Amino acid sequence: MLARVSPPRRLRGSPRLPGDKSISHRALILNAIAEGRATLSGLSRGADVLSTASCLGALGVVIEEGAITGVGLDGLQPPTQALDCGNSGTTMRLLAGLLAGQRFSSELIGDESLSRRPMDRVLEPLRLMGARLSRDPLRVGGGEGLQGIEFRMPVASAQVKSALLLAGLYARGETAVRGGEGTRNHTELMLQKMGATVTTTPSRVAVLGGQPLRALDVDVPGDLSAAAFWLVAAAIHPDAVIELRAVGTNPTRSGLLPMLSQLGARIQIMPRPAAGVEPVADLVADSGLGDEPLRVGPQQTAGLIDELPALAVLAACLPGVSLVTGASELKVKESDRLAAMARGLAAMGAAVEELPDGWRIQGGRPLHGARVDSLGDHRIAMALAIAALVAEGNTEIEQAECVEISYPGFWSDLEGVCC
Repeated sequence: MLARVSPPRRLRGSPRLPGDKSISHRALILNAIAEGRATLSGLSRGADVLSTASCLGALGVVIEEGAITGVGLDGLQPPTQALDCGNSGTTMRLLAGLLAGQRFSSELIGDESLSRRPMDRVLEPLRLMGARLSRDPLRVGGGEGLQGIEFRMPVASAQVKSALLLAGLYARGETAVRGGEGTRNHTELMLQKMGATVTTTPSRVAVLGGQPLRALDVDVPGDLSAAAFWLVAAAIHPDAVIELRAVGTNPTRSGLLPMLSQLGARIQIMPRPAAGVEPVADLVADSGLGDEPLRVGPQQTAGLIDELPALAVLAACLPGVSLVTGASELKVKESDRLAAMARGLAAMGAAVEELPDGWRIQGGRPLHGARVDSLGDHRIAMALAIAALVAEGNTEIEQAECVEISYPGFWSDLEGVCC
C-alpha cells in the first residue's frame, strides 16, 4: 500500500487511539494462566496482540470477545503446531518465558523481520534457570523444572524483564531481575493485583514461584506510544488542536509528556478517575514549539524507545542541533529505525546525521514532500506521515499497511483530523 499525505491547513479532531499494546499483551498472557474468567475491554486490535491471542488459543486458552478464561499455572496444553508470533517481538519473548517452565516443548516462529531480531537476551537467562531450549527453530520447554535466579540485564528491556518474571512463576524460589530502571512496569503491577508475591525497588523486581494467580478484569487505556504521533503533529503544525481521550499515563511510560512541555509543546493533562491498576488521563495538544533543541541521553531512552521516531520528526522542526544518544536498541526493532528515520527525513530535506546509537539533527530546515519507504515498520510509517503534515507538497509512504501491527485505524484517523 502506498499512502499519500499532503499538508493540511488545520488539524482538528479526536483520534480514537488503539488500546495500549504492551498492556494488552500482558493482560492476555497473565489471565491465561490465572484461575477464573476475566473481562478485558479496550484491547488493542493490532496484529501484534492478535498474534498473542492466537498463540494462547493454540495452548488451550479460551478467548472470547471481551473475555478470557484462565487455565491456571498448570493448565496450558501442548500445541499441535508451531506457535506463529507474526511480527511481534513481545509475543515471542514473553511466550518464551511463559513456556520455559512447561512440561511440554513448544516451537515459536515468526515472520522474516521477527526472525532477525535478537532473542539471546531472553534465552540466556532462561538457560541459567534450567530451561530446555534449542534454536533454528526456536523450541522452549519440556525440561525438568526451573530454578529461580538473580539476573542483571546488560540492556534494559521490559520484554526481557517480563519474560523472566513469567518464567519465575514456574521456578523454585525467587526470581529477581536487576538493571530494568526506567522500563515499563505493567507486568509487576498486574502480578501484584493478581495475588503474586512481587517485591520491587527502583533497581530490582522479584517474584516468588509457585503461586496461583487470580483472574483480573482489565480496562486497557489508550496507547501513549500511539498518542505520541498526534502530540508531535499538533506541536509542529501551525494550526492544530488534537484531543486524545483515556490515554494511559503510567509513570514508566509518560516521560514523553514533560519532555514535550519542556520543548514548548502545549499539552493539557486532565487525569481521569483511576480505572484498574493504570493511571489514565485525557490530553489536549495545541500548536506550539519552543526555541531549544531536543536532548535525549542514555538515561532516558529506555522510557522513550517507542516514541523516538516521532521525536526525530520533532527535532527536525526545532531550531538548533538536537541530539539523541543511547538508542542503539532502535537498530534491532522491526527495522533499523536509526537508519530508516535518517533516510526518510533526509529525503524530505532534513539535515540528519545517523550516529551509532542515535541521531544528530540540525533543525529548522523546511521539509518537502518525497517518496519514502517505511521498510514495513509501523512506527517509521507513522512518523514519516507526521513529518509530511508540515512538508511542502505531497509525500508518498511505501508499505504503509504496516500500521496494522499497532494502529489499524491510523490512516483513517489521519484523514479525519486534516482540514
